[in-house]
Amino acid sequence: MDNEDLLERIQSLVEEEHRLRDTAGTPGEDDGKARLARLEAQLDQCWDLLRQRRAKKDAGENPDEAMPRPVSEVEGYRQ
Repeated sequence: MDNEDLLERIQSLVEEEHRLRDTAGTPGEDDGKARLARLEAQLDQCWDLLRQRRAKKDAGENPDEAMPRPVSEVEGYRQ
């Protein structure tokens, strides 16, 4: 997955996140909350992978060697 693919994936996840937030408070809300939590975790992973790829490129390394980190790791980062 290259940077352009990652950005498209991020955009798709953000659009779905917005749709879920717009329908908050409707029946089936528990399913929406669970899906929203998964989306947020996936977004964190995608952003982390994109940052890794950019850092590798800036350091003269191969960005294709960047690997997605586990959700448990990226969710623990401090903002």
